[in-house]
Amino acid sequence: MMPAHLTARPTQLALAISLLASTGFAAAASDTATVQDVVVTTGTRGEQRTVADSPVPIDVVTNDQLTATGKTGLKEILNQLLPSFNLPGINGGGTSWTVRATTLRGLTGDEVLYLVNGKRRHNTALINNLARIGNGGVPVDLDLIPVAAIDHIEVLRDGAAAQYGSDAIAGVINIVLKKGESGGAAETTLGQNYAGDGKSGHQTLDWGTRLGQDGGFAHFALDAKANEPSTRAQLSTTPHPYNPLPNGQPDPRDQTVDRSMWGQSYGAGRDAVVSGSYNAELPLQNVDLYSFATLAQRNSRKNTGSFLPNNVNSLVEVYPDGFNAYRRIYETDYQLAVGGRGDVAGWKWDLSTTYGEDHARLDGEHTLNATLGPGSPTSFNLASQIYDQWTNNLDFTRGFDVGLAKPLDVSAGVEHRYERYQIKPGNELAYEIGDYVIPSGFYAGQHPQPGLASYAATSPADAGDINRNNLAAYLDVGADITRQWYVGAAARFEHYDDSAGNTVAGKLTTRYQFLPGYAVRGTVSNGFKAPSLAQQIFASSTFTGQVDANGVWQTYPVKVLPVNSPEAQALGADPLKPEKSTNFSIGFTAEPTRATRLTIDAYQIRIRDRIVQTSLLTGPVVSGILVANGFAPGQSAQYYTNGADTKTNGVDVVGEYTSDFQQYGLVKWSAGYAWDKTEITHLKDTPAVLQNLGYSLFNRQQQGDLTVGTPRDKLVFGANWLYDRVTTDLRLTRYGQYTETGTVASNDRVYGAKWITDLDIAFEATKHVTVAVGANNLFDVYPDKIGIVDAKTGSGAYGSFSPFGITGGFYYARLAYSFD
Repeated sequence: MMPAHLTARPTQLALAISLLASTGFAAAASDTATVQDVVVTTGTRGEQRTVADSPVPIDVVTNDQLTATGKTGLKEILNQLLPSFNLPGINGGGTSWTVRATTLRGLTGDEVLYLVNGKRRHNTALINNLARIGNGGVPVDLDLIPVAAIDHIEVLRDGAAAQYGSDAIAGVINIVLKKGESGGAAETTLGQNYAGDGKSGHQTLDWGTRLGQDGGFAHFALDAKANEPSTRAQLSTTPHPYNPLPNGQPDPRDQTVDRSMWGQSYGAGRDAVVSGSYNAELPLQNVDLYSFATLAQRNSRKNTGSFLPNNVNSLVEVYPDGFNAYRRIYETDYQLAVGGRGDVAGWKWDLSTTYGEDHARLDGEHTLNATLGPGSPTSFNLASQIYDQWTNNLDFTRGFDVGLAKPLDVSAGVEHRYERYQIKPGNELAYEIGDYVIPSGFYAGQHPQPGLASYAATSPADAGDINRNNLAAYLDVGADITRQWYVGAAARFEHYDDSAGNTVAGKLTTRYQFLPGYAVRGTVSNGFKAPSLAQQIFASSTFTGQVDANGVWQTYPVKVLPVNSPEAQALGADPLKPEKSTNFSIGFTAEPTRATRLTIDAYQIRIRDRIVQTSLLTGPVVSGILVANGFAPGQSAQYYTNGADTKTNGVDVVGEYTSDFQQYGLVKWSAGYAWDKTEITHLKDTPAVLQNLGYSLFNRQQQGDLTVGTPRDKLVFGANWLYDRVTTDLRLTRYGQYTETGTVASNDRVYGAKWITDLDIAFEATKHVTVAVGANNLFDVYPDKIGIVDAKTGSGAYGSFSPFGITGGFYYARLAYSFD
């Protein structure tokens, strides 16, 4: 049953402001309160610096902030807390509903480098195929890292490929694990949507123990979370979901059928993740040994296609009332790092090896291969996708006294990285094309459509195995020329043994404090992102939905082609090459009082040869090319290509202020604003073979998804009020306007800005027990109800890109127990 939605209520902003006022916003502030000088390790390899002293913009997210959001997944948590971070609500089919694409500074998630304890994190094996935002991306899956293990997160909002390597175009996110050698905590969080669906549970546990006698430790964490499905589909409005009777009259079941049953794909699926980790260090004489690891298992299930009973593949003997096809994903993911640190001849050294793997098994459930007839199985193994990454690092750092205000920091290192990506075929019955002919009824004498309903399995022809090696060396130097002026420089060379070839990246950084507490900073750098192995060999036969020029949802069978395959080359494909970027930024920082901090950073990021997926290539000529290469007739095609150059301009503003109200408690105020605009500066020429067929390589819908598909701006106000034993967290977020672009202008949908309010109230019942209640989207706000609705399923009223989801308000309760 659909909830009584509340959209853009006029009183919502006033109510939120009154809540802020109730926490003491109008009271006078005291300069005796201080803004904590958080020390960060990301961004400079030499002497550690505080957030305020950093020559590059860095956000720090604490574990307390993670917990107070009420969210179970790390991507959704960061979406609530970081103005420059965005996460679309649905974003497409395929596997993209499991690994939803994120953006940072307007760029996609795989243009961000993710680290754990400063070591490169491996990417997911699940490519964002059929996505709209971040199409074809292969980002790190943050939701497989246990939240209970995290001490804090450092978000570097600046290009850093010269320091850290490929992918660090938009920035670097470093997840730092807990190091406590004693004590721990357990937390249980339960919640659900206001509408009664989307039930959620999250159980965490972490504890530490001492190792040895010299400050060694081992900290362990367990994390279990589950989210039940939710949908916001309307009732199907198809007048005749059943085929007519033999006499030509409508089937009477048209009037009595449950018309809500075919819209279950419009919302979240079921997702359950169990994960664990450890983080350990052991000092031994002149060497500190360290190791950390994460392990996660995911079980996901989502309706990815609804088929009415009048569909030719809804065999009446199997599914007389139609069916919903479900995709199942069973995923095992782990990372293990081992290393040591020490000093030799005045140099600090760090030697480490890190291995990670993501193994995903894709299954189809409650579907069928209708070409096999009524005897077809209804559950299938579709494929397995596996990504492995092995990284070895040797780093050196030393300070040299050269007569400057502080020693000259010199860091240098080498890295070797091995990657492998595998696609393994599924069950042959899932891709076999049988010779079944429908014997009677409306479709008597016809062959069903080939392949599984909703998707197809990977055949041996689509399977693949690819690997590569990467060697890198870097040099990073920095010095305080005077007590007020810092200058840093970095350079990095990388060699790939595949088509990515050789790359060189450099970076210059400076910060100048022109008055006590006031400084300007700036960087100029170039960077790169090598094509992922998945983008080079990924192949699939699947189905995609698209709204045609008449505003009607159509479903197309699509063949995604490996870029080096003969059929892709026949359609104009070229080998992929790295994306290359040029970054400029300039910023201002201010600490006018001990209680205040403000940073403003403007930037421009130019990217050449961005990797995108082509337009949907369809028609008899394309089908003929596919048939000539052994594929089933009637399919459309797509492949990945270096299709566009872009320019992204933006501004980030972050402010913090602490008010000490004495007997009325302490309030930490925060405000963050992010604005970005992406423009396409050049499009790759459409290959002649496609021009002759009347296609564009990269159509207006895909261009719009790249430039206006995410909010142009995002504003986050926060207030954390600690009064006696009660902590109140209030957050007010304005998500700016965005557009879901159609293939024709008449299908464009512009979604207006929305204010979302989140509230968390925690009470410290005893020294060890805390209880909390809270709500995300407190006032039950929905996106504008202007989407193009699929008449068959009732899906689409709120669009798909909403950065705060389409399921409305969510409330929860949390019980926490800490121990010494």
